[in-house]
Amino acid sequence: MIFSSIIVPLLALAARGVQADPSMAELEGTWSSKSNTVFTGSGFYDPVDELLIEPDLPGISYSFTSDGFWEAALYRVTSNPQNHSCPSAVLIYQHGSYELLSNGSLVLTPIAVDGRQLLSEPCTDDGSSVYSRYVQATFFKTYEVYVDGYNGRWTLQIYQFDGSKMQPLYLAYKPPNMLPTTALNPTDSASETKTSLKKRARRSLENQYRTNAVKTTAGKNYDFYWWVAVSFVGIGSASFFMI
Repeated sequence: MIFSSIIVPLLALAARGVQADPSMAELEGTWSSKSNTVFTGSGFYDPVDELLIEPDLPGISYSFTSDGFWEAALYRVTSNPQNHSCPSAVLIYQHGSYELLSNGSLVLTPIAVDGRQLLSEPCTDDGSSVYSRYVQATFFKTYEVYVDGYNGRWTLQIYQFDGSKMQPLYLAYKPPNMLPTTALNPTDSASETKTSLKKRARRSLENQYRTNAVKTTAGKNYDFYWWVAVSFVGIGSASFFMI
């Protein structure tokens, strides 16, 4: 009777995705969008040669540590409504520290010297993509971490500054797959020249599709825990009717 009255409600609460007070521990890991091809880490950005590496498909990835650091890898493609054969593409890398507020909001502060962007507009840039520094602080209104009832995977649902939903992210690595959390290229921005930036843009294009990210099967582990939880619910229900 005790099992049914205590354990079963707790499991049902977890199944509905209701979470306790926000904590950095539940955010810890590398989360990736449905395409499962974009991951943070050295497979997306090579800090030694300062190369952005184009994944197979567009998508986004965020990583968080339990002690307040984050990293983002974004690969977005935008269609051209006037010419459908001329989509634009952008790759963005950033990392830094984050603050988790008591109301569940997230404030992401980037390391300014490390942010990078590669913008490609093939029908207007004459084959020369624009490689540049990128700095953008980010505010997320809130988030949820829960087990998806359909595929059994841990899911991170982020709500943007205006409360709109970002596409759901799924746990790919825990601990997270990240580059070092300290400044990777602590150089004076004044030392950057147009020539050096163009060379890096060209080298990034030459390295497109080169990635060491591997599709994760981590979700299968959570299938196991999901069905264990369901089994406990069944056992608890049976015990209730037998008493």
